[in-house]
Amino acid sequence: MAETTGGEIIARMLQNEGVEKVFGIIDGTYFGFYVALHRLGIEIVTPRHETCAAHMAGTYARLTGKLGVCMASNGPGVANLLPGLVVEQADGNRVLAVTSARRPSIMYPDRGGSYQCFDQSGVIGKIAKWSAAVSSFDRVPELVRKALRKSFEGRPGVVHVDVPETIMNGKFKADVAIWAPHQYRHTDPVTPTAEQVARAAQWLIAAQAPMIHAGSGIIHAAAYDALKRVAELLHAPVTTSWAARGLLNETSPLAITMPHVKLNHQVRNDADVALIIGTRLGETDWWGKPPYWRHPAEQKTIQVDIDGDMLGLNKPADLAILADAGRFLELLGEELERRRADIVLDARRQRVVGYGKTMREDRQGWDKALSDMAVPMHPAHIGAACREVFPEDSVLVADGGNATIWAMFYHRVTVPNTVISTFKFGMLGAGTSQAVAAAIARPGKPVCCIIGDGAMGFHPQEVETAVRNNAQVIYIVLCDKQWGMVKMNQQFMLRPFKTMLFKHLDPDETIKADLGEIEFDKLGLAMGAHGERVGDPAQLKPALQRALASGKCAVIHVDVDPVKHMWAPGLIHFKKMHEEPKA
Repeated sequence: MAETTGGEIIARMLQNEGVEKVFGIIDGTYFGFYVALHRLGIEIVTPRHETCAAHMAGTYARLTGKLGVCMASNGPGVANLLPGLVVEQADGNRVLAVTSARRPSIMYPDRGGSYQCFDQSGVIGKIAKWSAAVSSFDRVPELVRKALRKSFEGRPGVVHVDVPETIMNGKFKADVAIWAPHQYRHTDPVTPTAEQVARAAQWLIAAQAPMIHAGSGIIHAAAYDALKRVAELLHAPVTTSWAARGLLNETSPLAITMPHVKLNHQVRNDADVALIIGTRLGETDWWGKPPYWRHPAEQKTIQVDIDGDMLGLNKPADLAILADAGRFLELLGEELERRRADIVLDARRQRVVGYGKTMREDRQGWDKALSDMAVPMHPAHIGAACREVFPEDSVLVADGGNATIWAMFYHRVTVPNTVISTFKFGMLGAGTSQAVAAAIARPGKPVCCIIGDGAMGFHPQEVETAVRNNAQVIYIVLCDKQWGMVKMNQQFMLRPFKTMLFKHLDPDETIKADLGEIEFDKLGLAMGAHGERVGDPAQLKPALQRALASGKCAVIHVDVDPVKHMWAPGLIHFKKMHEEPKA
């Protein structure tokens, strides 16, 4: 028998799962793990903070369809990892966290006063899909297999294995067989029954006004073509969860995009049959409840999800189908093709034409802001300019608060799975590392990161990570020197009439909502990135073009009008979303 370490076994198992990259900061407590990764040709990508390792793993998983893996060392490393794991679990990204722990003789439970020791598995177990602490070398393969099995079951999320440093790095004589994935987990798509597909097709064909509401399950199944085929056969409008924007090319008349909030409500109220696929129907979907959706008694609901716990969770399902979103849509598309002659489209086409008119009118209203050429610039210019300058298949990372809202209202998605944010958590600062991971996941493609100065202040050090990894991330930092969304809320709470009359309050009338200036262009230059500062909208596109032409990471400090930036479009809907639907 050859000598091996627990870390070596984990690395070999990840190699067998097709893992090519692991994100984390190197540390002696798991030397046996990362040295094995390096020897096996699995790249170790090192950010400057463990939280960022989790965000990178989640983004990499979302964009590639592969397992995202992050690692952290016991005590402070794991503590730093926690915020990232919370977000990646909430956003439903497939992440395996491998952490080191102190030796078993002093923890689980803590002897009392142990250095860099806390209940790592217990804490992560409260926020993840699954977590376990390894108690002996012999159990390493068993528990890693279980983690991987849990990872690929149901809705994607975070799983965790906590390995004592004595097991991770210690030498053991053992002949450990590495099983193939199909030997310990289900590897084929979960398939609906023929009866379920036939009944769903019948309801959708017979409907007066069918619609489709799709979520991240389509992304994880890479089912974009299958969704497009079904939507076009039915001529059914498609709305999406926030996190799944762009599943359908937004130039399609069937794509009812998320900024058109009132129209989304109308489509969901018009529909007599709703196909809801790959989404939980959470708060950002208004729970699937009236008055934002048609009353369940008047709307047949077909819900398809890979996770049985999601079926009928917030809206009653008349037909609940446990299945892979891609497999269901493939079979439904085949059934609809066979029955194409039964589908009456005239009324559906007329309704979709009306929706298109509404979207054009909305856009004309929003685009009036683009004629505002004042300095400092109106924030509407940023999303519009990026849409023109970046390639269509570039990933847009939108980070936090009003900056995300402005980006979403002036961006258009024509290639699926090219929008990254923390839509279920709104976590400020995640975008700096998400953008690096996006560039690593899609090598050779520039990444656009639109981020506010408040959010950029959380993890600006990841600019150096981008530079070191030759990741062409263009960070566009909207600088208004305030916590804009918070300040707006304060103004309405403290001086509502003055706020409505003058659009802003005097500096001494809000509470700690203002920030000092950070010259982010110079910060970028200090880390080896291209850096520029611009406040004139006429100079924005040339600055973006120079940043792209540099061929490297860039930081563009954009001075935006602080008052205009606060009044982001659609804020009233965001406020209403926080209220429980009344009907």
